[in-house]
Amino acid sequence: MFDLDKWQEILATIKKNKLRTILTALSVFWGIFMLIFMLGVGKGLENGVRKGFGQHAKNSCYMWGMKTQKPYNGLKAGRWIRFTYEDMDAIRSQVEGVESLAPQLRRNNEITRYGNNSGAFQIKGDVPEYQEINPMNITKGRFINQKDIKEKRKVAVIGERVLDILFDDKIDAIGEFIKIRGVYFQVVGIAKSFRKNDDGEEDEKSIYVPITTMQTAYNMGNRVGYLSFTAKNGVSVSSIEDQAKELLMHRHKVDPTDKTAIGSANLEEEFNKVQGLFTGINGLIWFVGICTIIAGIVGVSNIMLIIVKERTREIGLKKALGAKPISIILQIIQESIFITTSSGYFGLIIGVGIIELLRKGLSMAKMEGGMFSDPRVDFSVAVSATIFLIIAGGFAGFFPARKAASVSPVEALRDE
Repeated sequence: MFDLDKWQEILATIKKNKLRTILTALSVFWGIFMLIFMLGVGKGLENGVRKGFGQHAKNSCYMWGMKTQKPYNGLKAGRWIRFTYEDMDAIRSQVEGVESLAPQLRRNNEITRYGNNSGAFQIKGDVPEYQEINPMNITKGRFINQKDIKEKRKVAVIGERVLDILFDDKIDAIGEFIKIRGVYFQVVGIAKSFRKNDDGEEDEKSIYVPITTMQTAYNMGNRVGYLSFTAKNGVSVSSIEDQAKELLMHRHKVDPTDKTAIGSANLEEEFNKVQGLFTGINGLIWFVGICTIIAGIVGVSNIMLIIVKERTREIGLKKALGAKPISIILQIIQESIFITTSSGYFGLIIGVGIIELLRKGLSMAKMEGGMFSDPRVDFSVAVSATIFLIIAGGFAGFFPARKAASVSPVEALRDE
């Protein structure tokens, strides 16, 4: 491998046929480059979609009441199903596998004032457990706690967008009072969303208050608008979802076949679909990339056969002077590995370089979000690609090398 004479021979052969070697190496270069580039872009798409989930518990589910479509048990169709706190207690006691359970109330476009500033925001009545299901980044202060719930305290956690609209830069919002529909709430925390796009914007334009306070202050009784839950380890969210729906339909006297009466969103299913989608995309990228590389490897193998044919007299002379077949084989394989590895490595470096430039460009332009975010190539992929190139180069040179080793010195010396 480190024989200087061999390397001089290899370089001399390449220089003798520059165009042919470059065109052959270009196919290997292009195959590796496209593989790395497509993997980087695919990772950017995957990261963008994942950021859309934020820090949501992936084993969670959301439910809400809707209108019944069928009459049942003497009750007419068209009833609104409204959850209550008793429904929460029933789920906790009768549905197995529930880890965290969080009820929630919402009111949209509620006018909120601080001094001369005002805005219309979504008000969410929450419990502390909601932080375990859809965590918010509390940049200052705290989130709602159990004491707030028990004592029905008039406290609020505001999103960063609410902070920007209601408060001037010089004012510390923590401890100040905001007025929501005639009721004053003291700000105890500032929240920033982990989610991106419209979901993240909605989170940061919301105000979070204790659900018990919201029920009392706005005369909402024991109503619950939404409920969310997570499953314990090893428990399928789908099985809990089915049990909870069946229980709620029984409690609210809904026809068991009326599938539209209770809406739900299963994040475990959605997350698994996304995982499956990107597994398929990555598999397709690897398939296309490897097929392109193999086409290049076949080209390298063919050019090595031509080289062996052109150097028949040289190989015969070496064997006549005592060169062993293994040394002939190793020289041809070494030349093949050099062509495939060097051309492929250039493709690898340029592919990674373009992905890094794209990532830095997005960061500098503050476009890190949406459906495309943080494109990158894993180090393990680069290592795997390099190892694959070396092995492929060895295979590409094996058959021409075996042909070279089988050359008869007498016949080779007669060759024109």
